[in-house]
Amino acid sequence: MTIEKIFEEKRPVLSFEIFPPKRAEALKSIDETLEILSSLHPDYISVTFGAGGSSVNNKTVELAKKIKNEYNIEPLVHLTCLHYTKDEIRRILDELAESGINNVLALRGDINPDFENKEDFKYASDLTAFVKGCGSFGVAGACYPETHIEAKDSVTDIKNLKKKVDAGAGHLISQLFFDNDVFYSFVEKLRIAGIDVPVSAGIMPVINKAQIERMVSLCGATLPEKFRRITHKYEDNKEALFDAGMVYAINQVVELLANDVEGIHLYTMNNPHVAKKLCDGIRNLL
Repeated sequence: MTIEKIFEEKRPVLSFEIFPPKRAEALKSIDETLEILSSLHPDYISVTFGAGGSSVNNKTVELAKKIKNEYNIEPLVHLTCLHYTKDEIRRILDELAESGINNVLALRGDINPDFENKEDFKYASDLTAFVKGCGSFGVAGACYPETHIEAKDSVTDIKNLKKKVDAGAGHLISQLFFDNDVFYSFVEKLRIAGIDVPVSAGIMPVINKAQIERMVSLCGATLPEKFRRITHKYEDNKEALFDAGMVYAINQVVELLANDVEGIHLYTMNNPHVAKKLCDGIRNLL
């Protein structure tokens, strides 16, 4: 089933994100995480994808197969295009189709000096249109409530997002944010711009100081004053910061659900302890 169809049948849609473990010994941890996540019966689980060559991509596909065949949950496979040709993308899509996987998240991908940029795709909208022409895939798109860091301004960013939706993206997943009002305002702007597909709110629990700094630098998310006060108070206490970060994220989800968001997308970081805290915190709300 495509995720677009799931959105037609129910709201809110619940999803989680994981990534393929880089080391074999981490496979046990990912199984533990998947066991916890499956207990909440999510509508889908997304699996990240990188520019690391065939071995990395094979791990993405294998993990997606595990999610579908062992846990009976729809996988959403991230697909980047900046470092791939059309023939390479078509081969990946053929493998997904043969495995019964028909949902992808179309992404440009980050510029990586270790890998050559190919010329076939320049933007995620190009990949979206290509995937839609390669079969019956459901395609999701990424969006940035606080504007993509490479965009000229928010208006340009939303115009580019409209191109992605017009190319065939049937639903959107937001980058993380720490202020729910930012998300509500963003969705309102999308509707004014004529973007009417469902939007899932992306939430990531922040559980250590290094993670906070990294997330802000990568995606440009702003930190509300109440969040700054929490992290400043507990930044030297690892256990307390973990608990405070989890509570903050769960409170975000509670308020988002109370305001009837269309979807909640939770970034688990492959951490079974994070997964369990999240699931225990929202289990009775869905």
